[in-house]
Amino acid sequence: MTGNTRDPRKTFGVAVSEIAENREEIVILSADSGKSSGFKEFSQKHPDRYFEFGIMEQGVTGIASGLATTGKIPVFCAIAPFVTCRNYEMFRNDLGYMRQNVKIVGRNGGFTYSDLGATHHSLEDFAITRMIPGTVVLAPQDPGEIRGAVKAMLEHKGPVYMRIGNQPVEELWEERPFRIGEGRILREGTDLALISTGTITANVLKAACELEKRGRSVMVIGMPTVEPVDQAVIKEAAEKTGRIMTVEEHYREGGLGTAVAEACSQVCPVPVKRHGIPREYATSGSYEELLAYYRLDTDGIVQEAEAFLNS
Repeated sequence: MTGNTRDPRKTFGVAVSEIAENREEIVILSADSGKSSGFKEFSQKHPDRYFEFGIMEQGVTGIASGLATTGKIPVFCAIAPFVTCRNYEMFRNDLGYMRQNVKIVGRNGGFTYSDLGATHHSLEDFAITRMIPGTVVLAPQDPGEIRGAVKAMLEHKGPVYMRIGNQPVEELWEERPFRIGEGRILREGTDLALISTGTITANVLKAACELEKRGRSVMVIGMPTVEPVDQAVIKEAAEKTGRIMTVEEHYREGGLGTAVAEACSQVCPVPVKRHGIPREYATSGSYEELLAYYRLDTDGIVQEAEAFLNS
């Protein structure tokens, strides 16, 4: 962890734009959100490959599907609940059922639109997108991983959903190749395995350090691909520690925790604690206040892990 932070939206926009410079088949679609998604410069430099449609996410997705049939690779980035919940039927039918090579990116995921309340929180996006057959679901954990995930997403043939946040994201490790479906052991340990995804991994790593001070040996696994989840690394964690706690800025049900529990039931049954947001319409406030309230800050993760270890 370097302490340096980056804007995830700008990091994403630059990463896509740099690759698109040499790949004319990549086109950018916007629902009145292109500048906020990091595509201001791209829209000025390549107006023939940037399409603005206004606030009509369902229509944009249908157009993206049509463009994909012509060999284009559409990238559509907008507010996470609007490209998943509002847009679910079109995502499911126009992209999933048709197996279209379209990339949907939900920005301001999780609680990062904190003060706008439940309508703008995205706490079920992993659950609903991972249920669309053939759809890859990504949640990169730091700026370098955002860049790697963009490259992998654009090389993958088929529908992809990727979640990015809004708050500045800390650089957690040196940039390395990103492979869809691959989790990474970030710390070794024998008492408990913490498995996390997305930018909450920064808090999980800090929590593991605090637990170590308390005499707990904690393995940490970063899982930037929620679907397909890495069963091999889950099995390794289960065998080494005997118990797993998942941590995600998402409902406890349906997301990473459910994917890990499903994998454990098949490859190595162990107790799994799913730590996330209870299935309710969450309150509003500052981002930091919400993480603390739902025990997703460092202290809350430590307390949840200690309770699990003592159970």
